[in-house]
Amino acid sequence: MGGVEASGKTVEEATERALHELGVERDEVDVEVLSEDRGEARVLVTLIAEDEPQPGNTADQDVEEGEYIEDEAEYAAQMLDHLLALMGIQADVSIRDPETPGDGLGMAKAVLDVEGDDLGILIGRRGDTLSSLQYLLNLMVSRQLGQHLSFTVDVEGYRRRRERQLTTLAHRMADQVKRTRRPVTLEPMPPNERRIIHLALAEDRQVETSSTGEGDARKVAINPRR
Repeated sequence: MGGVEASGKTVEEATERALHELGVERDEVDVEVLSEDRGEARVLVTLIAEDEPQPGNTADQDVEEGEYIEDEAEYAAQMLDHLLALMGIQADVSIRDPETPGDGLGMAKAVLDVEGDDLGILIGRRGDTLSSLQYLLNLMVSRQLGQHLSFTVDVEGYRRRRERQLTTLAHRMADQVKRTRRPVTLEPMPPNERRIIHLALAEDRQVETSSTGEGDARKVAINPRR
């Protein structure tokens, strides 16, 4: 998996710049110090592959002997169809390229859109069920194919709607910070949603974002840029 090189006066400063460019958190990356000399440091920051797969068959859906997998995204869509069938859910799965941060642009190989009737059960409270379904699918596909693959699963456009909400929230809170010159801390969010906030404000020269807290309690803080 590729990485980002960045430089700064210290290793920490260089790392923060790379994290900001990637739109991820410190615990989601590996940091390699390329050089550190005379008040300048250079690092290579790469994303950590979650649950690195091991080759070989598991209890997941097996690939029949001699079956040719033409495209990983197509295979992932078939696997998702299989999972939905096991859940007794009738829905259509289509494949498209990621287009926005909410789609996993730059991180996901493809987006698998699920459309059907009464699919709220697949989304769950604030997308918790959807996130679990996506995690399970990626784990199964990656282990089956013997390589780390990431796909975004969306149900009835939920992720697109949530991305618009978060982007609007980010700009509204940024305006408040500019007006009051006081920092604002948002509610706890999962990594993919914090990434949307970071990227939404990445080009705003009057504010800067950072993450605070641990685990499920991590939040995005929006601060006046000094």
